[in-house]
Amino acid sequence: MPNKILVAAVALATLALSANVYADSTQDLIDALITKGVLTEDEGALLAKGRKAEKKAMDKKVGTSLPIKLSHGKKGFRFETEDGKFQTNLLWRAQLRFTTPDNGDPRQISNFNDNSQNTFEGRRLRMKIGGHAYEPWLKYYFEVDLQPGREVDDSSSNASARVIDWRIDVAKYKEATLRVGQWKINYNRERVDSSGKQQFVERSIANRVFTIDRQVGAQLTGRLFKETPMDMNYWAGVYTGEGRGVENTDNNLMTMARVQWNPNGRYLEWQQTDVDFTEKPTSSISFAMASNTGACTRWSSSGCGNLDGFTSVSSLPTYEVNQWTQGSAFKYRGFSWQQEYHDKEVKDTATGLTHDLDGGYAQAGYFFHNLMPAVPKELELAARYARVNEPNMDDLSYENKREEFTLGANWFLYGAGHNNKITADFSRLTLDDTYQNLSADENRFRLQWDVSF
Repeated sequence: MPNKILVAAVALATLALSANVYADSTQDLIDALITKGVLTEDEGALLAKGRKAEKKAMDKKVGTSLPIKLSHGKKGFRFETEDGKFQTNLLWRAQLRFTTPDNGDPRQISNFNDNSQNTFEGRRLRMKIGGHAYEPWLKYYFEVDLQPGREVDDSSSNASARVIDWRIDVAKYKEATLRVGQWKINYNRERVDSSGKQQFVERSIANRVFTIDRQVGAQLTGRLFKETPMDMNYWAGVYTGEGRGVENTDNNLMTMARVQWNPNGRYLEWQQTDVDFTEKPTSSISFAMASNTGACTRWSSSGCGNLDGFTSVSSLPTYEVNQWTQGSAFKYRGFSWQQEYHDKEVKDTATGLTHDLDGGYAQAGYFFHNLMPAVPKELELAARYARVNEPNMDDLSYENKREEFTLGANWFLYGAGHNNKITADFSRLTLDDTYQNLSADENRFRLQWDVSF
């Protein structure tokens, strides 16, 4: 009998090493040997017991030599040491979009109803890496844009992978957290809300004009009087002011300050829609201001840029930009609301002329399943209005008015929230050009699948 067990054990070990046989397959093989009379039932039980002990010892050895825990959640795949001192979350994201007749917001009369473009695009293909090191409060985050969209006549370098976020947070104290690096500055909610956690396919027409977007710098933030009627958050920082990935060209720095009151004593996360079905009323009211002197009159993920009609002839300080915004947001049991008003002043230091811009948006959404059970619980319906008053591109002394009226629908898949959803929206876009004394309007339809894993 010992010889038979020895032969069978060698066969099992050889097979396990060569074919990576797991416990269930090993037991199947033992059962087959018993059926063929090679082993008795007692011999098979003895062999199985030995295999289990061997597997347990091997698992213990692997666990000791590789003390890493692997899991998956909303932040993607998580790798974490047994002692919890080091953690990395890896998330992949794709935003696949169809748009007709334009894939952008028309801003000039010539942009309306010109050449219809039915466009399929990978609007955003991202890799996100974040976690902590040494201490749970020493946090880091990187985000890579793997394939930015580009026009037909753009250089292929415009679609090259680029690091858009990199930052480190020293968050030991909730009342005062230091952040350094490059990220979307916490100036206004619409821009800081991730593009993957929007209520519509894309942000409103106000975003391009008023966002200060990503900057390189340092910021202090905190939460005070937590869970009281005076519950509030603050953000204050200094930045290069030249946008993403650009060194400063002078000694001037951008400054920004934001204060947010949380009337219900609860913090409202930076994401749109109430897909999480907030059980208690949660709201925020905020004010922020920013100032910068330099070559930029607007900012985007591509870095420093200029509004229509404004040009920078050199890297020397050309414009003084001062702006402020007021915002509010609210969520409760499937209903969500948010709005912002923006005011922006641009002074041309060469001519001494000052130009004013203002605008904003308001939007709301609701999961009507809460009122009418016949409506699918995965469906959210939403509406948005936005407007922008800005100088005319041909003569900055004249003012143009643009408006957006949008209806949208979200279908959230597999209970994954924003991590897997289909969004459709329909917009009516209008423009009043006071310089040319002309008006234009256009309809636009967009369909998008946004998935993260």
